[in-house]
Amino acid sequence: MKKYITIILVSFLAILGCEKDDICIEATTPSLIIRFYDNNIQTEIKQVSNLTVWADGKDSIYVNQALDSIVLPIDLTKDNTFYKFSSDLIEDEIIFTYTRNDVFVSRSCGYKTIFENLQIESNTTNWIKNISINNTIIENDTAAHISIFH
Repeated sequence: MKKYITIILVSFLAILGCEKDDICIEATTPSLIIRFYDNNIQTEIKQVSNLTVWADGKDSIYVNQALDSIVLPIDLTKDNTFYKFSSDLIEDEIIFTYTRNDVFVSRSCGYKTIFENLQIESNTTNWIKNISINNTIIENDTAAHISIFH
C-alpha cells in the first residue's frame, strides 16, 4: 500500500511541477500597409505596373510585380524607414518617420512595437503624384496605413 501512495504522491508532484507550454498566438509587431490608387479617380484602386520596392542598401522586397497594395517591414532600430519605389524604371523615394513604443503582449510573445505619429518626412514625385496617411498609428495589419496616388 505504501508503494501505491508513494507512486501517486510522486506522480502528483510531477504534474504540479510541470509548466504550461506558452505558445504565442497574439499579434506581433505590425508592418506598414500601403494601398495604391488612381490619381484621377482617387477612390479607385489602381495597380502599379512593374513595381519594385527596396530599402536603401537592402535587397528588393517586391520585384517587377503588378500590385494594388503592399506590406513593408518597418525598421525597429530607428525612428525612420527609407524606401525606394520604382514603376516602369521611374524611381521615387519616401522616408517614413515615427515614434516607437514597445508594448508587453504576454510572457510567450514578449514585446511588440507599435509605431505612433507616422509622418512622411520627404518624398519625390516622379510617378507618385500624392501620398495620404490614413492612420498615424501602426498597431495592426488589418487596414492600409498609407494611400499612394499615381
